[in-house]
Amino acid sequence: MSGRIEVGTASWTDKSLIASKRFYPRGWNTAEARLRYYASVFPMVEVDSSYYAMPSERNAQLWVERTPPDFTFNMKAFRLFTGHQTPANALPADIQHELTWHFATAKNIYYRDVPNEMLDALWDRFRRAIDPLAAAGKLGAVHFQFPPWVVPSREWHAHIEECAGRMQGYQLATEFRQAKWFDQEHCEATLAFERQHNFAHVVLDMPQGFSNSLPQIWEATSPNLAIVRLHGRNAETWNVKGQTSASDRFNYDYSDDELQEFVPKMRRLADHVGTVQGIFNNNYEDQGQRNAATLEGLFGVDARRA
Repeated sequence: MSGRIEVGTASWTDKSLIASKRFYPRGWNTAEARLRYYASVFPMVEVDSSYYAMPSERNAQLWVERTPPDFTFNMKAFRLFTGHQTPANALPADIQHELTWHFATAKNIYYRDVPNEMLDALWDRFRRAIDPLAAAGKLGAVHFQFPPWVVPSREWHAHIEECAGRMQGYQLATEFRQAKWFDQEHCEATLAFERQHNFAHVVLDMPQGFSNSLPQIWEATSPNLAIVRLHGRNAETWNVKGQTSASDRFNYDYSDDELQEFVPKMRRLADHVGTVQGIFNNNYEDQGQRNAATLEGLFGVDARRA
């Protein structure tokens, strides 16, 4: 078995990318034009806006229409589902209204605080919003990125299994941000848990030495997909408080030598899965797009799609 290798970036609409004027050609300044251009260069993209707010079925349909038949989208799971704190303005207006009683005394809400009928409605809306992509064969994975307080425990295993049940029929990917998941005590159990539920394992490249730093675990836990997600190696900005945008945190430009390190590892991973995706999340200006193009070149692939 030798799976294909795809390279792309996390988002194609980051403000600093557009402001840099280094990736999109002059005049390609509409939402439609930018997506069409991006999809002419790379075969996949990760959508991060679906983490910050409930995605739109209408947008998903437009994305289908504006991309080639073999282009794929990975959708970040909505922040409430992954255990993150969720402000009122991230929720649909009608749900916000129903939860007025909660936000009268709290800035954020967590999954455990939301009544079951509202959870049912939110999961249903999320599935309906991404279904146009799935129906067109353009949905790669639904990416669940869990915060550092999600630890290997009975409670959180049960929550992740609930997510899997809610999203039955979709390919899910799990990204943890708590080192305990892959320490000596828990690593094998974590990988077995991912295999049990057919979760695509996410290999992470990130600064080391922090409580939310994880090592690179080069394993495949789903026969369909494995993801290598590159966050950069900027230790100075990794956990700095008060940053105005994600691009401040992920400001890192990989050298060609650093990128070369990934080539044999990703090729070995591709021996065990249908697709390996390399996704650049270093989203300051055009760093991710340049690094993605370089990595494609190291695999012998022209960055511009035929």
